[in-house]
Amino acid sequence: MKKEKQVQSFSFFEDVWAIVLLVPKGRVTSYGAIARYLGTGMSARMVGWAMNAAHTNKKIPAHRVVNRNGLLTGKNHFETPATMKNRLEKEGIKVKKDQVQDFQKVFWDPALELL
Repeated sequence: MKKEKQVQSFSFFEDVWAIVLLVPKGRVTSYGAIARYLGTGMSARMVGWAMNAAHTNKKIPAHRVVNRNGLLTGKNHFETPATMKNRLEKEGIKVKKDQVQDFQKVFWDPALELL
């Protein structure tokens, strides 16, 4: 009798969270960049849902994921609307009017960083 090889499967949300855990302090990435890295470029909205579900897990740095323009679109899913901004600023990221400043300098693209 042949022994079947077990393959561990991960959900899309878990794949997203695994990428977010790799974003260094002082850097941000975007929903779309994560979706493209996972091979599902049109799934940025699903990455957003994964980030919403991550707020109960304090180990996942959800505050480091912003929209493609550097806007803190997920801020209302934190304990308070200021939490996301405060966490980013604590890491040295400048935020003005809910937008990451010098976005291109602090942007972390998993497709480039995780070659």
